[in-house]
Amino acid sequence: MNISYYDFKNMPNQAQCSFVMNEGRVMNERTVDTIKYILYEVSYFSVEVIYNTQNNKIEGMNVFQNKGAYAI
Repeated sequence: MNISYYDFKNMPNQAQCSFVMNEGRVMNERTVDTIKYILYEVSYFSVEVIYNTQNNKIEGMNVFQNKGAYAI
């Protein structure tokens, strides 16, 4: 399912998390101490989910526009 960067940014936080988990494709992940950083590709942008493995909670999300997707 494709969604624009702007539509995604306007969704409530919980809806963003659900969308990323269900529709995103894991591109990379790394763990530093108790924090796991998971990079997802979603439509034409990327989302980094910051997950605390100690308390099993999402600490935050960063959304990045993929500039290369518009160079076609």
